[in-house]
Amino acid sequence: MSIARAAEMIRAGRLVAFPTETVYGLGANALDAVAVERIFAAKSRPRTSPLIVHVDSVEMARHLAARWPDAAETLARRYWPGPLTLVVPKRAEIPDIVTAGLPTVGLRMPAHPLALELIRAAGVPIAAPSANRFTELSPTTAGHVPEELADYVLDGGPARVGIESTVLSVVDAPLLLRPGVIPLPEMEALIGPIAVAAAPGLGAHESPGRHPRHYRPATPLYLLRPGEQPPEGNGAWLLIGHEMPANALDYAAALYEMLHRLDAQHWDWIAVECPPETPDWAGVLDRLRRAASQAYPNRRN
Repeated sequence: MSIARAAEMIRAGRLVAFPTETVYGLGANALDAVAVERIFAAKSRPRTSPLIVHVDSVEMARHLAARWPDAAETLARRYWPGPLTLVVPKRAEIPDIVTAGLPTVGLRMPAHPLALELIRAAGVPIAAPSANRFTELSPTTAGHVPEELADYVLDGGPARVGIESTVLSVVDAPLLLRPGVIPLPEMEALIGPIAVAAAPGLGAHESPGRHPRHYRPATPLYLLRPGEQPPEGNGAWLLIGHEMPANALDYAAALYEMLHRLDAQHWDWIAVECPPETPDWAGVLDRLRRAASQAYPNRRN
C-alpha cells in the first residue's frame, strides 16, 4: 500500500481503487477528461450517469463550485468529512464528462484518512463512482474490487458506513436525490424543508446514484413483506435481528458484505425482510429496492 504510488497514478491519468467510509471508489483525476473516460469504459457505465467528485476540504469544494449556497456551507460544516454529497453549480474547469453534460456537480469530502491523504498527495480532486461493474454490488473491502477494474488498489480495510452517500441538491430549493445513512429530518433541522425526488428512471440522471437498477448481486434478490414468500428452491434469508442487525446504521454497514458472501455461496435466491419505512432506514430500503429482482412497489408515507 503506497499513497505516493497511488497519487502518482492519479496524476498520470490512471485509475485507482481507494477506500472511503461508504464504499470503495474507482478514482481518476476529476480535471482530466481522458482519465475520467477510462472510468466509464472500465465499468461499462453509461455517460448519462454523472460522477461524484471527492475533495479534501470545504475550500477545495468552494473552488470547484460556480456558486456555493448557504445551505451547502451549513451542511458541509456539519457533515464533512462524511457520507453526504452536495450537488452545486459547477465551474467550467470540471469536464462535462464528469457531470454527464450537466451544469452541476456532486461534491463530497470522504471521512477516510487514506482517501483524504490520496487527494492531498495527488493535488487534484478525484472523480469516483463505486469500484464495481455498473449495476453490480458495491465493494466495501479491497477484496471486492474486480481485479481488472483498476490500475492500482489502495487497501484501507472494510468500509465503516457500508452504503453509498446521501446525495442532496442545493442548486435551488433543497432536493434529496439519493437517501443514505443521514436521516432527512436531521438535515431539515439545519436548512429547512427538503423535497424528495421521484423514483429514478432509465434515462439521463440529474445526479450520481439515480439509476433504478443498481447494487444488484448476481443471485436473484427478493424484498419481501410479512407473509410473502420467495420462489421454490434453495435460498438464504436475511431477517432483521437474526442474520442482519436490528439497528439501521449497523445493517447498512453489514449489507453489501453479506450480499457478497451469499453471492459466493451460489444460492438460488436471497430473500430479504423489508425494513421499516422510517427516515433512519431510508438509505437501506432504497438500496434493497434497487438491488431486488422482485420488490413491493415504492410507497411514500
